[in-house]
Amino acid sequence: MKIQLSHNLEYIISIDNLLEAWKEFIRGKRNKKDVQEFSLCLMDNIITLHQDLASETYRHGGYHAFNISDPKPRNIHKANVRDRLLHHAIYRILYPFFDKTFISDSYSCRLGKGTRKALNRFHLFGYKASSNNTQTCYVLKCDIQKFFANIDHKILLDILELYIPDKGIIWLLKEIVGSFESKPEVGLPLGNLTSQLFVNIYMNEFDQFVKHKLKVKYYIRYADDFVILSDNKKELENLIFPISKFLFENLKLQLHPNKVSIKTLYSGVDFLGWVNFLHHRVLRTSTKRRMMRRIIESPTPEILNSYLGLLGWGNARKLEEQIYRCLPSIF
Repeated sequence: MKIQLSHNLEYIISIDNLLEAWKEFIRGKRNKKDVQEFSLCLMDNIITLHQDLASETYRHGGYHAFNISDPKPRNIHKANVRDRLLHHAIYRILYPFFDKTFISDSYSCRLGKGTRKALNRFHLFGYKASSNNTQTCYVLKCDIQKFFANIDHKILLDILELYIPDKGIIWLLKEIVGSFESKPEVGLPLGNLTSQLFVNIYMNEFDQFVKHKLKVKYYIRYADDFVILSDNKKELENLIFPISKFLFENLKLQLHPNKVSIKTLYSGVDFLGWVNFLHHRVLRTSTKRRMMRRIIESPTPEILNSYLGLLGWGNARKLEEQIYRCLPSIF
């Protein structure tokens, strides 16, 4: 039996929770025109939202779509301020509950986790799987094809109902999940705060399968990228079929056919923007080019400090020196 969320709809949509969600939502957004317009009649807007939710007449609005290309082309869908405020109100209640159900080696969009923690864990697993570099360490690396665009609404809601007994909350989550489709009853929008939580809840089913059914010891997942380390190449090859089968049959997801590989850690494994070796890691060439291009286009102290901090995660001394040589006037 799954553990159950004890909160009800009234708690999530309460004025107090909506006000606390507003405080979190406006961080870094105070100068945005749509946020300023909403805040002009803040209490009226929050009370109206609360009333619509309490009467279950609330309907999620549409999305503003736009494209970004950093680090790769993505189609972002941005909800209006009213709906994004509600996303925060839901997230601040559901996230602490669901986070306790996740495995420790899921790192995307989780407090206290993140890219650097995942890279450090990969480094540790490399030592363990290679028995402190006395054996060859192999790494199975996989990527899920069109991850957000292929999340099945019914499967997601069925999973949510296993944990959430309150019918009012389920009604609200159905409204949010159903507000976007990449094809009928499929897909979540890149841009919703709730989407980040939903995909982790969705993929937790896979994480539990890998850890408890397949008994995989050295497994790390970051969003739709995951790796498994082992000193046995045949063992990794034998995992590909059951992994593909589970993803397709249980979650209606597929591995990207061009992004399934088994490499030795000695030869370097491209994971989370870095090429990882047993004793060190170097920045991926495409990441390096993108970083240099952005620094040259916009050499602000904020961008420079951000990238210099990133370089501290690995072996990038020469790259740091190159940045300082290119921009001597900044320093």
